[in-house]
Amino acid sequence: MTLVVPDPTRTVPLPLRQQADVRDRWLTQRLLDLLPGLMDRAGIDLWIVTGRENNEDPVLATLLPASWLSARRRTVLVLHRSDDGVTPVAVSRYPVGQFLAGWAPGDGGQWSAVRRIVEQAAPRRIGVDVSARCAAADGLSVAEHRALTEALGPWADRVVSAEDLVVGWLETRLPEEVAALDALNRLTDRVLAHALSPDVVVPGTTTAADLAWAVHQRLADLGVPPWFHPGVTVQRAGVPLADEGGTALPALPQDTVLRPGDLVTCDAGLASLGLATDLQRSAYLLREGETAPPPGLRAAWTAGTRVRALTAEALAAGRTGDEVLAAARAAAAAEGLDAEVYSHPVGVHGHGAGPAIGRWDRQDGVPGDGERVLRPATVFALELAVRVPVREWGGQCVRLALEEGVELTPTGTAFLGSPQRELWTLPAG
Repeated sequence: MTLVVPDPTRTVPLPLRQQADVRDRWLTQRLLDLLPGLMDRAGIDLWIVTGRENNEDPVLATLLPASWLSARRRTVLVLHRSDDGVTPVAVSRYPVGQFLAGWAPGDGGQWSAVRRIVEQAAPRRIGVDVSARCAAADGLSVAEHRALTEALGPWADRVVSAEDLVVGWLETRLPEEVAALDALNRLTDRVLAHALSPDVVVPGTTTAADLAWAVHQRLADLGVPPWFHPGVTVQRAGVPLADEGGTALPALPQDTVLRPGDLVTCDAGLASLGLATDLQRSAYLLREGETAPPPGLRAAWTAGTRVRALTAEALAAGRTGDEVLAAARAAAAAEGLDAEVYSHPVGVHGHGAGPAIGRWDRQDGVPGDGERVLRPATVFALELAVRVPVREWGGQCVRLALEEGVELTPTGTAFLGSPQRELWTLPAG
């Protein structure tokens, strides 16, 4: 599929019905081509995903047809791995897209139908969505867990956590999904470029909060709503970084009025086609008479892009998140760069399931998620920051944050969208 991304002042070209067709086609392909291997890797031959209306398992939405915006009453999906692939069965009051109907209300109780399917499948290991360390894999509520266990009877002894299967399902992207994320990253970049321009920013008038809401509104107007409220940080000479749990972070509040000489960073991500993006863009507000940022800020940008390249080089299939973190930080330190690396998978969710490559407040590794292995066909938000003293600011440090989408391939990484190549500037007035 080719996504045509227009100027961000126009409507995204895919109408909702066409988006639904795309998403349903992807789901069919994922069930046929991805799920069998993922279930084999996890050692699970029956996967049960269940949720009730207004209390859905996060995974449930990734298995439902696009026209289903939530579970309906109780929706139970049973996916059986056999020699012929994966057979998807829905134990639901209503038909569920590509899933075979496994129950009708006149056939007895819903849980009785689940028990019958399990007995027919005779699985060795039954995966359910319970997990202490991965939120996306912990969608089975206490009441549903109790009801399912009672329904399974002696088969309950074969129940195991589906955590590894859930992570694989959520982190792995089809080639078409990667192509869509490439286009959606371009759109996110264009929205941020428009936001960090004289069309939106009026020095002396616009506040950080104004800018954040302008991005939020633009994304909503385009039909690609943000999955988090955009973040805006402002740094300026005379306002040093503040200590936040041992990490030096920008200190100016959201009601700060932007003015010439400020370094502004905007963090935003959109949601569309069941996928998410997460990017950051930075711009310098020129002072009267300036035509470029001061050399100290340009040096900070160069340092940031260097750490970005070193981190991209460290991302390699087969490494754990903690190993990537250590390698990237060691490479940066070897070049005298003061860096933090806190990259993460992005796809179905903006902060996606999979290997965590540091956190801004955990630069020594992330227990649990940092031990996960990186795998090809995963998309990451390559996120990091550098601290650099700026001579023109009296040696005051700036913390320059960068974030781009990258695909992990069998041979390395490939940037998605339009990576920021230089520090943007806005005129003084």
